Amino acid sequence: MKRSYYQNLAAQGLCMPVGADMILHAEPNPEAILKDGVALAQIIAKTARRFMTPLAVPVMDLQLEKAILLGGIGLSPAQVATHHFEEPPSNEQMEAMRRQLEAPLTPRLQAQVDGIAYIARHESELVPCGMTIGPFSLTTKLLKDPITPVYLSGMGVTAEEDPSVACLERCLELAMQTVERSLRAQLAAGAKLVFMAEPAANQVYISPKQMEEGSDVFERLVMPNLRRYKSILNDHGADLLFHCCGELTDRMLQHFSEIDPAIISLGSSRPLWDVASFVPESTVLYGNLPSKQFFSNTVVTVDQVRAQAEALVKRMKEIGRPFILGTECDVLSVPGCEAIILSKIDAFMSIGRATVQAR
Repeated sequence: MKRSYYQNLAAQGLCMPVGADMILHAEPNPEAILKDGVALAQIIAKTARRFMTPLAVPVMDLQLEKAILLGGIGLSPAQVATHHFEEPPSNEQMEAMRRQLEAPLTPRLQAQVDGIAYIARHESELVPCGMTIGPFSLTTKLLKDPITPVYLSGMGVTAEEDPSVACLERCLELAMQTVERSLRAQLAAGAKLVFMAEPAANQVYISPKQMEEGSDVFERLVMPNLRRYKSILNDHGADLLFHCCGELTDRMLQHFSEIDPAIISLGSSRPLWDVASFVPESTVLYGNLPSKQFFSNTVVTVDQVRAQAEALVKRMKEIGRPFILGTECDVLSVPGCEAIILSKIDAFMSIGRATVQAR
């Protein structure tokens, strides 16, 4: 799609949450829907209409690609979330997981692919969107302790010198292949915008001090993968919505800008007006209200959400930067808190709509 499409959405005052999980869990049978492509597509389309956006963004489930991979060594979906490698996968395990990438998709990911295809065929007013985890974040989900080997790698320690670095490198290789398989399947189904979530590529996992001292750890572990996927998207005429809700340094932001996402979605650790100068104007900024706190009226009230939205709109207008007012991450449905969460979504969306009407 033409980049001007997203810039026009921003200029027109689009505001929206990443909210499919909320709409999904309002249904009596969410688990069944997640494995039914048509039913899932209908939820995604319902979400887009509920929140008045043309972007049909899927449910953000960052375990999908991990489940594909670990199925190769016999793990069930129920075991995936808690399984981590403490030692480098053996040659036999590596080969088994590579073979798994040639097997049929898991029912959950197949439903997501089928849902994209359904929206592409039957919802002409919506933009069919894909959703994947980023490979570095997938790698951190595969490791028992990701921080230590990443730091050692940043010091220049090699896989031959330390088994934890060998484990990191083997898991990263598998993660890259797994994300690419998921990405290609969703593009083949008709995705025109892919939401890639790379929340672990932040200063918790990667030392800012090492980067300042000249380490190329971020460049080696994060950026080559993202450049490859951006090239694949370009080949398919699709766009990138890049998401990182972690705490980022200026240099990290500059690195992400190098892959030229159509939209960049950021967390609330830094306000958007503070990071805008590091992101080219061809990229639309999205965010970054504290949606992880929406479930609690003690942590953040409706009035506070409204005030934060007003401040964000005001400051972004002052710097002359169109943006999409939204959430720092996906908005999860929390049992018993649904009405509270939706009241805060509606509060910030009312600010966005009022801004548009005032123009």
